Amino acid sequence: MSPAVAAPPPPTHTNPFARMRDDLRAERAAAVPFPPGDTWFSMKRTMGFTRDPLTLLLDAYARYGPVFTQRVFHQNIVFVLGPEANHHLLVSHAANYSWREGHYGDLMPLLGDGMLAIDGPFHRLSRKTMLPMFHRERIAESQRLMIEEVDAALDGWRDGQQIDLYHWTRELALRIAMRALFGLDPDHTRGQIDAAQEFENALSFWSKDYIFQIMRGPGSPWKRMVTASRRLDAVIYAELKRRRASGELGNDLISLMMETQDGDGLLLTDRNIRDEVMTLLFAGHDTTTSTVAFLFYELSRNPQLVESPDFDVALALEETLRMYPPAWIGPRRSIDTTEIAGVTVPGGVPVQYSSWVSHHLPDVWDDPFAFKPERFAPAARDALPKGAYVPFGGGSRTCIGMRFGQAEIHVIATKILERFRLDVEPGYRLRVRQMPTIGPRDGLPVTVRTAAPAAGLRSAAAEAAA
Repeated sequence: MSPAVAAPPPPTHTNPFARMRDDLRAERAAAVPFPPGDTWFSMKRTMGFTRDPLTLLLDAYARYGPVFTQRVFHQNIVFVLGPEANHHLLVSHAANYSWREGHYGDLMPLLGDGMLAIDGPFHRLSRKTMLPMFHRERIAESQRLMIEEVDAALDGWRDGQQIDLYHWTRELALRIAMRALFGLDPDHTRGQIDAAQEFENALSFWSKDYIFQIMRGPGSPWKRMVTASRRLDAVIYAELKRRRASGELGNDLISLMMETQDGDGLLLTDRNIRDEVMTLLFAGHDTTTSTVAFLFYELSRNPQLVESPDFDVALALEETLRMYPPAWIGPRRSIDTTEIAGVTVPGGVPVQYSSWVSHHLPDVWDDPFAFKPERFAPAARDALPKGAYVPFGGGSRTCIGMRFGQAEIHVIATKILERFRLDVEPGYRLRVRQMPTIGPRDGLPVTVRTAAPAAGLRSAAAEAAA
């Protein structure tokens, strides 16, 4: 008897009005009341959640505690914040929450049924298929490629030059992801499309106010996102066709998934492979870019840290991920009625945690808006409450590319600090946008200064060898 096959879930609809209808039906069907909070319609609150969710949710936490309700546009959403609530949602009761039925549906037109948007057996087997790409040995191999790409990108830097570090890193991170994860030649694809720009076009959909996101006509943000997605699809499907015709399979994730198509226990169509490629390109491109920009923003504001003999890039990276976790929010939908931190939460309703907000709670973190890498020295980190620090999620849904991303950011930061210092342009004011990861809304304009290696800095080459 042939083994059972885990197939992807059926398609979900993307019609915003149908989804709003389903949200309202689920809200009316709730068997128990929502947690306390602001449950009346307010356009001011809706706009506040779009433009400054950190302030809005910190204020609600101060008034209602770690579990509360906020009505955002048409629906009530339960927000859960802080160590106990995070651990409940991510680890101890994770099976009671659906990813696919949460607001990750907003990403499906671009990412499809990739790792972010699936649950159950298909998620577990998909994750198992991809795990070999993220083993320690593979990451060590990838670090050598990362160093090659970063060195090439830095060769064009000159003392006094002005650059936008955010956009510089976007192109670099996409090149690294295409080569290290997928065996794609970014110089070849550039002849077909500008992949970095197409990603920018697609992701800009989520930076728009919700009222513009529900539009579907020509010229709408939705139409631009779909057009960019189709152009990226053409590159991926052409590569699958080329490899299948030539029989060429390499040591990369596309080849790994192609070899799994006829394997036991997992049914992967070309569409499934495309969805995972898009998901990991998104994760490996957008999150790395934002974190590098935020890291150097804070180092520019705290130059004494870099010149200290105790400076540690790894600790500075951890603190950057605390203050600016790229995947800032985790949308779920509860399955059954449950209790979180002593508060009853109905089944079938949106439940969201936010690492960004949890990492700024004043009763958990001392001086939470200050950049203090020493928080993550071994003794201090061991003292953190379970669930306090969750930049990569937790439990069985911990980001599969976490170590790859950390290694990539570490290489980029170390290679820059071996040769340069970056001064944020005078008058620059950081504005954070959600698109759907957080990033600097206006990029990060910096002036490049030639400098000796940072005090106490270990070279990126030595880190890769280690």
